[in-house]
Amino acid sequence: MRGVVIGGTASGVGKTVAALATLRALDAAGYDPRPAKAGPDFIDPSHHAAVAGRPSRTLDPWLEGEDGLRRNYYRGADGTGDEVCVVEGMMGLYDGDAASTAAVAAALGLPVVLVVDASAGMESVAATALGFHEYADRVDADADVVGVLAQRAHGGRHEAGIRDALPDELAYLGRVPPDDALELPDRHLGLYGGREATVPEDALDTAAESVRAERLVELARAPPRPESAGRERPARDRTVAVARDDAFRFCYPTTVERLRERADVVTFAPAAGDDLPECDGVYLPGGYPELHAAELADGPALATLADRAAEGLPVLGECGGLIALSRSLTTTDGGTHAMAGVLPADVTMRERYRALDHVELRAREGTLTAAAGDRLRGHEFHYSDCAPDRDARFAFDVVRGEGVDGERDGLVEHRTLGTYAHVHPESGAFDAFVDEL
Repeated sequence: MRGVVIGGTASGVGKTVAALATLRALDAAGYDPRPAKAGPDFIDPSHHAAVAGRPSRTLDPWLEGEDGLRRNYYRGADGTGDEVCVVEGMMGLYDGDAASTAAVAAALGLPVVLVVDASAGMESVAATALGFHEYADRVDADADVVGVLAQRAHGGRHEAGIRDALPDELAYLGRVPPDDALELPDRHLGLYGGREATVPEDALDTAAESVRAERLVELARAPPRPESAGRERPARDRTVAVARDDAFRFCYPTTVERLRERADVVTFAPAAGDDLPECDGVYLPGGYPELHAAELADGPALATLADRAAEGLPVLGECGGLIALSRSLTTTDGGTHAMAGVLPADVTMRERYRALDHVELRAREGTLTAAAGDRLRGHEFHYSDCAPDRDARFAFDVVRGEGVDGERDGLVEHRTLGTYAHVHPESGAFDAFVDEL
């Protein structure tokens, strides 16, 4: 499966809209576009899925390792021959150390199309792009910037000035016109999701018309296929209940796919009034429980979950799931809502983020996702503080990151584990979880 990386000069330059326009342009040109996202983000992929009609792959060397990166990339391939993967980068191209967009491009051997904000420049767009192209050699980043997509660029003389100023080693791959309809709204944790704030079809079609899909496909490359999945385990006759609604939306597609390979999966919507279904284990992903605290408190699922957890049902909650498993949640408006009460902690939402980073955890003891001494890599991004009881049990020491209190993460009660860290199935955590059921 051929692919390209849509990198940017900085955060906020318009990579998401550029990626969406590229997906639409490839589709209009008769190709089979497959979306992906560099970095641990959950929100941008929801916009990809809304436009492409298929899941967007998360590609993060820190979470998955290079072999896992390639395995996940090719999970999105069906072998049709017309597939072209569009990987949206994160932040600026070189930002993020070992998990940067440049690192993802280098690990997969994909070329980079650089998104440059051209709203107030012409020849300077070329100078900026050339600097990013040559900087790779300066820092030995092995990222190949091959072309430019001009964001917020007008047609006519503006477009011609950008195109004509580019040196021979950089291809002009089109523009995204300035249009307020193409500016996606955001809130805490990032953009509004793809189901909440879709780009108008006519505006996206207009943007796609200016993307040079055929030239982009000429530049695309295919990474080498991984030899094997590397972690085959037999399926188990077990059922995992996965919360999936507006309160629990931060779940990698690969996580559900991996759970389905190992067990039966049923989904339920606690914020919409669903009760907990019959199951052998529960996974509560992250999301926005703070926006649906009243519905969660009034619904039946958390009470049933508390009863089943006390009986020994294995329950795994990540970030928003940790919040839902706590005793209470106090929102920024000062309201306090009862949560499941499984974990001995109270959570308070804050106006500013409290943690944002890749993390590494070391298991203090055997737990649902790791054996004693194992290390798990993940990421955390949250606007809440968790205040556990003084005698609360923790599953992990924090090697890198913040966790619950800067030193520990993974509150444990009964057979329930709640972490601020999100982990990827390539870590083996979800295999270990199914093995515990």
